Formats: sequence, structure tokens, C-alpha cells
Amino acid sequence: MDPFLDGLSQHLGPAGLVTDPADMAPYLVDWRKAFSGTARAVLRPGTTDQVSAAVRLCERHGVGIVPQGGNTGLAGGATPAGPGPQVVLSLARMAAIGKPDPIGMMVEVQAGCILQTVKEAVAEVGRQLPISLAAEGSAMIGGVISTNAGGVNVLRYGMARDFVLGLEVVLADGTVVNGLKPLRKDNAGLDWKHLFIGSEGAFGIVTSAVLRLAPSSRSRQVALLCVKDLEAAISLLGLFQDRMGETLSAFELISADAMRLVENQCGLAMPVSGGAWFLLVEASSSLDGLAAAMETALEAAFNSGLVSDGTLAASEQQARSLWALREHLTEAEARAGKSLKHDVSLPLRRMEAFLERIGARLDEMAPAARLNTFGHLGDGNLHMNVILGDTPAELASKISAMVHDLIVEAGGSISAEHGLGQYRLEEWQRLTPKAERDLAIGIKKAIDPNGLMNPGKAIPGAGERI
Repeated sequence: MDPFLDGLSQHLGPAGLVTDPADMAPYLVDWRKAFSGTARAVLRPGTTDQVSAAVRLCERHGVGIVPQGGNTGLAGGATPAGPGPQVVLSLARMAAIGKPDPIGMMVEVQAGCILQTVKEAVAEVGRQLPISLAAEGSAMIGGVISTNAGGVNVLRYGMARDFVLGLEVVLADGTVVNGLKPLRKDNAGLDWKHLFIGSEGAFGIVTSAVLRLAPSSRSRQVALLCVKDLEAAISLLGLFQDRMGETLSAFELISADAMRLVENQCGLAMPVSGGAWFLLVEASSSLDGLAAAMETALEAAFNSGLVSDGTLAASEQQARSLWALREHLTEAEARAGKSLKHDVSLPLRRMEAFLERIGARLDEMAPAARLNTFGHLGDGNLHMNVILGDTPAELASKISAMVHDLIVEAGGSISAEHGLGQYRLEEWQRLTPKAERDLAIGIKKAIDPNGLMNPGKAIPGAGERI
């Protein structure tokens, strides 16, 4: 007889408690198979009350709780880690979507809703949720919010944080805090929801949200350009910002090496060539005149001498084909072998010097390794991944430390959008100023004094050592 599991069974019912090892297995490893752990059980509550009851029981028995959405993260934030008993709490059964309000431009959803499903639901009333992720077919809203997910449209619309109007959360003692207000303005005291957005479940469990929507775009223009160097790419960003204004929704940077990897590993062909970097540029609007504006901007780009080759999609099918090149980058990298993921951001004007330094340092440290560089140039976010090849495994941590040291020297961040999870926690501890660390840890202790919310991730809790 196990009082803890018996109590969970009473609160959650047979559909809400998984203890069979084979059934638990998919919840205990991340999708990259880079992190794995153990758990006493997997909890699948169907209501906020069940989440609350389960959390209270975990607190009573001193069991850590690992919240899990679609399990699509890249930092091991939803995989059990560290000592002590833990459970995985999946929000998959809490997937209700309220009726979208096209005038108020908002929708209320539960945390287990799949991002793509929400986007499809609001599209039916002529609105959009413009958070665009490669994993949107499996990523859940609770995870998107808890990691403050970014994506390709941050340039225009911002991070996930910018879409959250209200939250319902369950605290570490089981208390339910309902802040599901559909308000764009509310200065009545602390706007506490921002403590939970991006905290990776370290403060509490997001169970529902009110999300801000945007008007649907009736047209979009997509171009793929080839440029000789990063300086030209950054100059083109300024040109398109001037010419396209708020319609510029994505400005993606892809190295020629990364593009060749997509060609070789995924069989996709590049329609342009002739430079060291590729730019995938998208503009979208609900108004007429976008096509003419894009053509004018492209004419100015070519006349400037910054573009060596380029193509403008003539149809939606061609636009999807151009985006497919970008969307297959991660898959191509995975097929090429083991890699180290570095999700960094830095000021645009320091980017070229940073890339030169990191290339030289990598050649010195690991001649068999190669950079796979791509990212969201429009918001300063680069994915500086390193395909290891025959590089000795013991060099992996030294390579990552080198990348992070250089990014901090450049005034950047070691995690632009993927979060810390367990993958970057030690580096956060090493590189973050003490005052900033102490502030985060102090808030953690105040909200989760026993350190039971997602232990070993994001923010160290009581008794944790990293």
C-alpha cells in the first residue's frame, strides 16, 4: 500500500494516473533524447481542481513536480532531473478552447491546448495568434507561456509574453490564483502573471490563459535573397524596415553551410545561390498594396548592390517551399550527427565580430567540428549550433562554455528563446551576476519555499546545488 499513489488515484481517477513503466516512458525523456529521468508517476489531471489536489498531495509528501506540455523543449526543462522523488504532471487532458472574441481580440484556452489547434480555431473568426514555431503541431499553450516561446514572428509581434492578457495558475501549495481577466489595461497592483511567463514551471503551474489576438493577414509576400556577408544582411534589414514598416513579419538568416546541409540531408533544392548568407524575408498585411510595396523594396535592395541573387514567391505554394528550407534546418542538423545547441542573442552591430571570433576559436579547439548557424536576424537571435563530427565528447562542455563566454563579452544572452531548463542552468549560474541570481532565487524561495516546482531546472530551489 502506497499512501501517496493511493491519494493521487482518489483525486485523479484511472485516467489521471499513470504508473506502468512502459506507459510512463514517453514522458521521461525529451524529444531530442538528450535528457531522461525517473518519476514515481505521471499525472494527467483533467481539471484545475485536480491539479490543485495533486499539488497539495505532492507538497504533503515532499515530492517534486515536473510540469509538462507537448515535451518539445530544447533545454530539458520538462524532463525529471536531480535527486529526490518526482512526478511528471502533464496538462494534455486540459485542452478546452473558449469561444474566440473577434471584436475584443482575445480567446481563453486551457494549458493543454495545442498551439496549432488554437491558431486554427481563431482563424475561423478572422483572427490570428501569430506565435509561429516549428513544433506548433505538438507544443501546448501552457508550455509556450511557461517558456516565453519566441519563433519567427517575434520581429513584428513579440514573444509569447506579449500575447498573455491573463493567467490561471496553481501555486506550490495547491492554491489556485485566477487572473483570467480579458483586459488590456489593468494597473490595479502587481501584474503577477509575468512571474510565471518564462519561469519554466519553477514558480507554479499554468492551467489556463486569456490570449490576445491579432487581425488575420489576407496576403503575404515571401522572398529568398543571397548576400555576400553579414554586413550586407544587416544593411538589408534596415532597408526592409524602412520600406516595409510594420508589415515586415520575419527576417531569417541562414548560412550557406546550413543551406547545403538541408540540400544534402533533406533533398530540398535552393532556388538562389552566390553568397555566404541567405535571407528569408516575409511581409504580411490585412490591407491591399503589399505586393507592390514588396516589389519596390526588392528593387531598392538589388539596386543597392547588397543582393547577389534572389527570388520572390509568385504563389502561396512557392512561399511554403521557401519556408520549407528554413523549417528543415533542425531536421537536417539532426541527420548530420550529434550537435551542441546554442540559442543566443546579441546586439546586431556586434554580430559580425562575434561570428569571426567564434569561428576562429572553434577551429583551434575542435577542427573536426563545424558551425551550423541560422536564426532570427530581425530580433538578434542566432542558433549557433556545433555539429561535433569526430570531436572527442569531453570537449563538448568546453565548446559550449567558449560560445557562452564570447556571447556574454558581446553583451548578449546565452538563451534567447529556448530557456535554461537543465541544459543551461550551470552556465546561468556561472555567468549571471550575483545580484541577478540572488533576486531570482529569492523570488523562487518566496513562492516555492520547499523547492518542489520543477526541481533542477531554470531557477535553483531550496537545498539545490548546481
